[in-house]
Amino acid sequence: MSKIFITGGAGFIGSHLSDFLLARGDEVSILDDLSTGDYRNISHLEGNPRFRCFIDDLRNEALVETLIREADHVYHLAASVGVRLVIERPTECLINNIFGTEIVLKFACRYRRPALITSTSEVYGKSNKGTFEESDDSIMGPTCKSRWGYAASKAIDEFLALAYHEEKALPTVIVRLFNTVGPRQTGRYGMVIPNFVRQALRGEPLTVFGDGGQTRCFAHVSDVVPALVGLLEHPDARGKVFNVGSQEEVSIRDLAERVIALTGSSSTIRLIPYDQAYSEGFEDMLRRIPDLSRARSLIGYQPKRSLEDILKDVTAEMRAKSGL
Repeated sequence: MSKIFITGGAGFIGSHLSDFLLARGDEVSILDDLSTGDYRNISHLEGNPRFRCFIDDLRNEALVETLIREADHVYHLAASVGVRLVIERPTECLINNIFGTEIVLKFACRYRRPALITSTSEVYGKSNKGTFEESDDSIMGPTCKSRWGYAASKAIDEFLALAYHEEKALPTVIVRLFNTVGPRQTGRYGMVIPNFVRQALRGEPLTVFGDGGQTRCFAHVSDVVPALVGLLEHPDARGKVFNVGSQEEVSIRDLAERVIALTGSSSTIRLIPYDQAYSEGFEDMLRRIPDLSRARSLIGYQPKRSLEDILKDVTAEMRAKSGL
């Protein structure tokens, strides 16, 4: 049995990670300020003697230090996420992502605790390569476009984690997530699948930004969580970066059509120009596909659930909650 500390533990991924670790017998302590997390995600865990929840933020350094000192492993998931949040509240995004990660790394280093830092496919920037390997260059847009602030902040998180590993021998692992989806995820900050499913169940037009030709790959949270655990616990993962996601590619327009068909909705598709959806001059990547060979060769990572499985799970949960 291990003692685990998770930042952002009431979030979509963090709550599923808590479930997974508790199910195998670990003790789990989470910290979440509920800015993007939701207490309902972990309310079913209250009363479990191996679970502790602290509603606070990473700026409470005394609390963070205590929780890291007591832990065997640290998962740092807390972050400002979602394109819409980044554009609407860029200062909060930059400060939370960079300052929070530095606090976690500082105390993980002090007590020699292995730490996993979750990053994002956004760090590849606006490269048009399509399929991305961990060693590929990042191509960022200009600083006058806040859309790239999130990518830059997560890139700095990676630089910090790798610097701690190189200079102070801190056992860190970085995971770049590619569109993790599943039950408990909301569309509050622009996540496309829960937004599409909600619109379809309500019979509303599905809002597709741009022409819908941009493609993405979506991974089920139930595939992603075991990969996070496997990578942090593998000694050969230390000081390395790993893509984790799916390689099942779909255009956003095709995704909308699949959601409409699956839900039996009468919804139509409404195309919204990027300038109208976000801000003037908004830039997006046409393709974003992860090369998974590094994680596959080390821990045997291979997604088991298809996009169809994801859509069914998200739809079933949303129907149950909304009664639609």
